[in-house]
Amino acid sequence: MTVRVAVTRLDGGNKKRRKKEENLMFSIEAIMSTNLITVAPDATLAEARALMHDNRIHHIPVVDGDQLVGLVTLTNVLAATDSFLREDDNRIHANDIGIADAMVTDVATVDVNASLRHAALFLEKHKIGCLPVLDNGTLVGIITDTDFVAVAINLLEQIEETEPVAEDYGDVDVA
Repeated sequence: MTVRVAVTRLDGGNKKRRKKEENLMFSIEAIMSTNLITVAPDATLAEARALMHDNRIHHIPVVDGDQLVGLVTLTNVLAATDSFLREDDNRIHANDIGIADAMVTDVATVDVNASLRHAALFLEKHKIGCLPVLDNGTLVGIITDTDFVAVAINLLEQIEETEPVAEDYGDVDVA
């Protein structure tokens, strides 16, 4: 998807306006994470929790060979593990729970060539935190709500850079 931004600037002394058009490329491929951390269905929740903690992530695709078979999220891990408030001998330990028992199997995915805007709208509408990215059925990345926050920050910074400062207006009150 190409976003066209028309930027109007005021040139210092002569106050001449000029338009600058910039093409900004925003695509799923451009913002998705490709250095994937994955687990197999026979892994344990303890392994998934350790991977999430060590890599500071909240979503792990579950793969069997090169096929996406599920997704485990921090919410799944927290919901499936017992509270530390229970006595130790009555508690179910994360080492005893398999990923296959806690993962989501009906995983929403997005094609690498899909619209970034549609992916964002899908995340918002369905209140989910990520979409695994597929290319011809093969897992190639993951896009998360955090990736969209980074895009929003980038756009806000670009807007701030193009806003005229007060001295460009001379004696006109812009406040």
